[in-house]
Amino acid sequence: MTSTPSATRPFRMADLGTLVVVPWSGEAPDGRDMPYLLAYSLGDTAEGPEGTAAAVERLLADNGMPVGGDVVDGTERPRLPFGLLVASGAAVLNMPGLNAQCLPTAEWLAAADERGFAYLVFTSRAWPEATPGRAVTPEALAAFAGAEETLTAAAHVVLPVRRLRA
Repeated sequence: MTSTPSATRPFRMADLGTLVVVPWSGEAPDGRDMPYLLAYSLGDTAEGPEGTAAAVERLLADNGMPVGGDVVDGTERPRLPFGLLVASGAAVLNMPGLNAQCLPTAEWLAAADERGFAYLVFTSRAWPEATPGRAVTPEALAAFAGAEETLTAAAHVVLPVRRLRA
């Protein structure tokens, strides 16, 4: 008797739902500002938050970004499939098959310039309440970004800042 292996469903970017990137900066243990990026899905696909969580986990795993694991230090991995471009006051998170752009504050830009990198938390936990165009309070951001459920469902990546050459 022969059987064929079950086919793995091909990865589709649409399975991620609406992907949002939120920049913020804050004091790190060394006393200096750290530029952070939080990437998450709104969970707004037909499969809902569970479906987008699986899609985000697959995107991360397929690109060597462990969810809930060690911090990936992109400053030591020049061929990292994720990148960060900062130009004209915008931060662009480059990932295989897609880019996500955000407009950070002057404080975030200064911290990224000083450090030469930003800390990305890319979580598979959906945050449907934090939709683009609606203000997120610092308290709501801190509660979501600092929640154990968010952090353990995330890849943590140090991304070197790249800039356009003039």
